[in-house]
Amino acid sequence: MARSSEPRRQATLASIAAELKVSRTTVSNAYNRPDQLSPELRERVLQAAKRRGYAGPDPVARSLRTRKAGAIGLLLTEALSYSFRDPAAMSFLAGLAESCEAAGQGLLLIPAGAERDDVQAAAVVQQAGVDGFVVYSVADDDPYLAAVRERHLPIVVCDQPRNIPEAALVAIDDRGAMKMLAAHLISQGHEHLAVLCMRLGRDRRDGVVPPGRLADSHFHVQRERIAGVQAAMIDAGLDPDILTVVERFDHTVRSGHSAAAQALQANRETTALLCTTDVIALGALNFARVSGIDVPGQLSVTGFDGISDAIRENLTTVRQDAEEKGRRAGKLVLSSSHSGIVAAETLPTELFRGRTAGPPPKQPPAIA
Repeated sequence: MARSSEPRRQATLASIAAELKVSRTTVSNAYNRPDQLSPELRERVLQAAKRRGYAGPDPVARSLRTRKAGAIGLLLTEALSYSFRDPAAMSFLAGLAESCEAAGQGLLLIPAGAERDDVQAAAVVQQAGVDGFVVYSVADDDPYLAAVRERHLPIVVCDQPRNIPEAALVAIDDRGAMKMLAAHLISQGHEHLAVLCMRLGRDRRDGVVPPGRLADSHFHVQRERIAGVQAAMIDAGLDPDILTVVERFDHTVRSGHSAAAQALQANRETTALLCTTDVIALGALNFARVSGIDVPGQLSVTGFDGISDAIRENLTTVRQDAEEKGRRAGKLVLSSSHSGIVAAETLPTELFRGRTAGPPPKQPPAIA
C-alpha cells in the first residue's frame, strides 16, 4: 500500500493526552512531577510519547508560563578556562553545583573577565535565562555586575564586592585572617615583610604597588588582606609604610615566581613573603627553590586558601572552606525565604602552621 505523502504531524502534549484519554496535566506530570503519578501510568505516558517522537513539554513555553528559568547564573571574575584550573574556584563551583543539583536547578556560568566592556556585559547578562545570580569575587566596578543589578533578580555575592546593599553575602573575615597570619610571623621576629597579591584593579598592571593604587583598589578581598598585614604591623609597633606590596594581574604560579623576585629586589631586607593566595605562594616557593634560598631557614613564605597542593607542600597558610562557601551561596539564592531579606554569613578560617614559616635569618637571603 502506498504511503501517504502528507507529512506526519508532530506530537504534542495535547495529542498524547488525547491518545491515552488522560488530562494534559497528567502528561506534564510524567515529566515534571513524576511523584504525582503511579509508576504504571507514568510508564504508559512515556512509552506513548517515545512511540510518537514526543520529547516532553517545551522548556521555553514552560518558562514563559511559570516565569521561572529553572537555573541560577554564576558571574565569574575570570575566563571559564581559568576558572576550571583554579583550585579555589573549582571547590566553590562544586559546592554551588551541589546546592543547585539538590534543588533540581541548572547552573549557567557567565565569565565576566577583567577586560570586557559595558556593551558586551549588558548583552550577555540580559540574555541569561536565570532566576537569580551568584556573584563570585568580582571587582566593585565590573560592568557585568552593573548589568546583573539591573535585572532586579535575587543576588548572592561571595567574597566581593561588599557594596551591594540589595545582595546577600557569603564571605570570611579577610582582614582578620591575614592579620592573624602576619602576627604569627611578627611574633617570630620578622620585621621586614612583603605582600604578593592578585590584581587590585581591572586594568593590567604588574609591579610594586604605590600607596594611591592600594587605596583605590576595586577588589575588596585583596585590599582587606593587605590591610590585615598593616594592622598586625601597627599592633607590633612596626611602621606599615615600610611594607612592600607587589601586584600581579594574572593569578598563576608563574606570576608568584616573578613577584617573589621583584619583592626581594625592591627591599633586600625582606625576610617573609605573605601571599594573598596559595597559588601565588606556590610560585614564590618555586622561586626560592630555583634561587637556592632555603625556606624557612632564609625566607618564610605563607599563603591563603588552604588548597590541596598547598597542604601537600606543608605551606603555612590560612585555610577556608571554599566548597562550603559555594554550598551556602547556592542555598541562599535558591531559598524562597531569601526574597526581600538581605542575609550575611561569615564563615570561619583557621591558621595552618606548615613548615614554610620560621624565625628570620641573621642575614636576609641574597639574590642575584
